[in-house]
Amino acid sequence: MKRKIRGTQNRPRLCVFRSNKHIYAQIIDDTNKQIITSSSTLTKEIKKNITLSNNCSAAQIVGKNIAQKSKKLGIDKIIFDRQNKIYHGRIQALAEAVREEGIKF
Repeated sequence: MKRKIRGTQNRPRLCVFRSNKHIYAQIIDDTNKQIITSSSTLTKEIKKNITLSNNCSAAQIVGKNIAQKSKKLGIDKIIFDRQNKIYHGRIQALAEAVREEGIKF
């Protein structure tokens, strides 16, 4: 059973999507139905720093990038949405990189 995870203005939702080739992260405010910021292995500044886009080191770079963007916007607490994927591998690497940058969830 899938449960609904909702973000608010005070605690937006960090939604992580993992495909076979890439990983995507978005910070979403569900009350206003708005994407606040996003990052993925396809963005220009990340794409030039990685050699492979489907490994844990690429996920860590995306995690650090999304955390830095959210800190600039004044967001320090979020709700983590892994979309029914297990907390392992690339999802775990991204989440731990976000926590290392000081974002709490």
